[in-house]
Amino acid sequence: MAQQRSKGPVMTARDLEAEYNNRARVPDHPAHQARWASASADMRQTSNAALDRAYGSSPRQKYDLFTPKGLGNSAPLVVYIHGGYWQRGERIDTAFVAREFVAHGVAVAVVGYTLCPEVGVMDIVGELRRALKSLWETTKQTPVVVGHSAGGHLAAALLATDWSTVGGVPTDLVRAAYAISGVFDVAPLLSTSLNDLVKLDAATAKAASPVYWPPPPKDRTFVAAVGGDESQEFIRQSLEITGVWSGAGVKAECVVVPGTNHFTILDELANADSAMVARVAGLARACAASRKGT
Repeated sequence: MAQQRSKGPVMTARDLEAEYNNRARVPDHPAHQARWASASADMRQTSNAALDRAYGSSPRQKYDLFTPKGLGNSAPLVVYIHGGYWQRGERIDTAFVAREFVAHGVAVAVVGYTLCPEVGVMDIVGELRRALKSLWETTKQTPVVVGHSAGGHLAAALLATDWSTVGGVPTDLVRAAYAISGVFDVAPLLSTSLNDLVKLDAATAKAASPVYWPPPPKDRTFVAAVGGDESQEFIRQSLEITGVWSGAGVKAECVVVPGTNHFTILDELANADSAMVARVAGLARACAASRKGT
């Protein structure tokens, strides 16, 4: 039986702009991003890393692989995807998320991708599929995919991907995903300024929305984390997709992180004592163990 999706309250274009424009909602966002960029530059300079590894021919089709010393490709793997509404962001400015995982014995690949409007959202999904195939060829690890904001959308899309159609990778390449502040139904963005560069219409928005896709297989794990201080629409989106997917048998749950907004929630990945770091590291180890058991 098809799962019923909640429609939520009817909102005007102005309402939706206020709900989804996180830069306007969090005026001090530049300070957070500057702090992350500084910590990321330090991570790239001081860590055990293979930087600027190409997975395609376009300039942004690259990833950085941070590996715990002495473990090499035997380490469990996290793949991290940055946000920016598919139109902003740089992988080099989010390398800071790797430090605590490397300290926990988990490798991290921070992946870049081409931005809108040069490409469309589903083109980006295709790029990330190629990136994961390249990482599989390098590491032979089945990763947990983690993403923030637009990266959360992409993490969900990769979990719901039918990997048998990609070729050259295990059909269970992505067994777990942890989406942070994601948008899983992109239709509400159509009337907002955020669509000026993304250029979605009703048809492409529906095609790019993982909540409308066939759910992942029942043995997959999906966590949607969202800040307690985020807009009601972001909280609704995380509750909705986990409700739909759990109703289809996926191990899906929504985690609300109190006292965090769309930007400060990402600091949880840099906190050695955070539940988020522990959960993602545990998922990475579980994914690695599942591969060894096959």
